[in-house]
Amino acid sequence: MIFPKETNMNNPIDPENKTAKGPSKLKIRQIPSGVRGLDEILGGGIPEFSFNVIAATPGCGKTTLAHQIAFANATEEKPALYFTVLGEPAIKMLRYQQQFTFFDTDKLGTAVRFINLSDILLEKDLPAVLAEITSQVTSVKPSIVIVDSFRTVMRKSVAGGHELEMQTFIQGLTQFMTSWQATTFLVGEYHADEMRGDPLFTIADGLFWLSQVTERNSVVRKLQIMKLRGQASVPGLHTIRISDSGLQAFSRTLGFTKKKETAKRQRRLSTGIPELDEMLGGGIPEGDHCLIAGTSGTGKSALATQFIASGLRDGEPAIIAIFEERPLGYMDRAANFGLDLHTPQERGTLELLYLRPLDLSVDETMQEILDAVERTGAKRLVIDSLVGFEMALAPGFREDFRESLYRMIIALTGAGVTIVSTVEVEENFTSMPFSHYAISFLTDDVIRMRYVEIDGQLRKVMVVIKMRGGNHSKDIREYVITDKGVVVIGPRQTDYTGLTTGIPQRTGRKHEASPEPKAT
Repeated sequence: MIFPKETNMNNPIDPENKTAKGPSKLKIRQIPSGVRGLDEILGGGIPEFSFNVIAATPGCGKTTLAHQIAFANATEEKPALYFTVLGEPAIKMLRYQQQFTFFDTDKLGTAVRFINLSDILLEKDLPAVLAEITSQVTSVKPSIVIVDSFRTVMRKSVAGGHELEMQTFIQGLTQFMTSWQATTFLVGEYHADEMRGDPLFTIADGLFWLSQVTERNSVVRKLQIMKLRGQASVPGLHTIRISDSGLQAFSRTLGFTKKKETAKRQRRLSTGIPELDEMLGGGIPEGDHCLIAGTSGTGKSALATQFIASGLRDGEPAIIAIFEERPLGYMDRAANFGLDLHTPQERGTLELLYLRPLDLSVDETMQEILDAVERTGAKRLVIDSLVGFEMALAPGFREDFRESLYRMIIALTGAGVTIVSTVEVEENFTSMPFSHYAISFLTDDVIRMRYVEIDGQLRKVMVVIKMRGGNHSKDIREYVITDKGVVVIGPRQTDYTGLTTGIPQRTGRKHEASPEPKAT
């Protein structure tokens, strides 16, 4: 095969490329994928002039991925050639692909060009197909070349007993594309067991594997970079989602790339409840993750909302991620405590994220919150609640919820955000659990709210269980919920033991009136 004379491979061992220290290394340029989150997974982008395979079963998004790569890189000077082979007709493909926001109709026919090879494949043979691709590439001089579906080419040759011809075709196409300096993508339908012994996967520089995982009624799309020569990609399975903007990828290591920076002297952020701030030693340390644990009705959400309102009064933007209530209902409930969330939301200093789509992943939630942090400059975040968060996840993500939550907390606190999350726990009146997730190690501070039975009434008490890196009050304080929100009552004079069990015993003789009237 004769390669084009325009080829100018930068040979790192060329004598003219030597320096005093010896031959310089060839640096491979990276091109953008056009898919949000994918470049991070790839280690910076797609290696230029690489020969890649995009493989998946039907419906995983392989054609959409190929289109996004083409439209992100194609220009009139360096166009993208999209060859279709015995697959979906180009006119039908374009009808659906142009529904995505990345699709630029002005590039059709100029920067992005579609060529149908079906007739050549049906009437002739693989050498004729390779000759046509070579002719078009030589004539157009593209930067991106895509063959979709390449799998149909291989099936035809195997069915005709021409396996040697197929291997010669693959080898010839690989050598030509690499020497011409075009970044190439072969798109095809494959199952995992079909990779064994296939020469295509051996020759390819990069292998993008897309899949759909079905668990019960849940379907989640996944991406794995199984192979990528010359650079370190992020290993493992990554969640992908197809939306109006096309494909979006969520790295399983999102948030681990930034190291948390802790100030030498942390500010203390007020909870909006002076007595609780005093119990906390001045408030919640900035950049901490504070867990509020309690059973239903103890005021977890009310306390978390007061924390947000306190920051808004001080001019600090905030975010509330809710999973159990709708935003309007959440704001109306806050108004019952005299807290106005409508005005700061209209001003753009508060965002209420209602995150309850089907088959949600932790990575998607993290990306939504990080985007909101960037938009608003938020320093305070409430996650209400962790139980609702877990229920919104696809079943497969619930199995490693604790590990995923750890990644999310690291990412958000690393971005300088102080987090207050709520979790519901079941009372058994014999102990005082913090959470059924065993996640106390993920938190810097823990506030426990619970019911106790005193004189035939259910009363509410709170205690600061933990503060990492600082001292705190060890007192158990009674509180009530009024039209002002959570109100902590001054220290009681009557002594009790066994408050943590919920069934305390009075040790002193003094009798104090209930903070709320008893029924008569």
